[in-house]
Amino acid sequence: MTGVHVIDHPLVQHKLTLLRRKDASTNSFRTLLHEIATLMTYEVLRDIPTQEVEVQTPLEATTGRVIDGKKLVFVSILRAGSGILDGMLDVVPGARVGHIGLYRDPKTHIAVEYYFKMPSDLNERDIVVVDPMLATGNSAIAAVDRLKEYSPRSIKFVCLLTCPEGVAALHDAHPDVPIFAAAVDRALDEHGYIVPGAGDVGDRIFGTK
Repeated sequence: MTGVHVIDHPLVQHKLTLLRRKDASTNSFRTLLHEIATLMTYEVLRDIPTQEVEVQTPLEATTGRVIDGKKLVFVSILRAGSGILDGMLDVVPGARVGHIGLYRDPKTHIAVEYYFKMPSDLNERDIVVVDPMLATGNSAIAAVDRLKEYSPRSIKFVCLLTCPEGVAALHDAHPDVPIFAAAVDRALDEHGYIVPGAGDVGDRIFGTK
């Protein structure tokens, strides 16, 4: 599907299958999402810029390559984005973090912003936006719209699950933003939920209803 990269590594797919189960406990769901996010980070950041540095091994001096974590920003769409954010920070603890608070109007499904806090100098940074579900695409589009006001070097969008409608919506609005997902599910239902999906990910992460 145009504009989306499905991370189909066997470990990601195995853990995704366990996470989907309706009888998975809150602790199990949270742990599996954390592990999937950690594994996905390797593919999401495959093309991240690096720089050459000199290092002294126990035997001699050599050169190696390092990333500049301070140039990377993980932006979590609250509240469910935290479930992916923590796993990615395990891999790149030096990354800066931003938060966008959005809620979906239950009648119109339009994203309404209630919080926005970012690191400084976004125009010099690469941004990875994280939210477990790319469903209608409204929240993702609203988040990317806001971030583009600061002219970052690049933006990527990472989710656990999406569907053709969500991919099409984000791609139409922002064709320059690549999407990374563990799976592209069948469709949206009449309530705007991804099916077969994994339920309300925010509720399952935090044990709420």
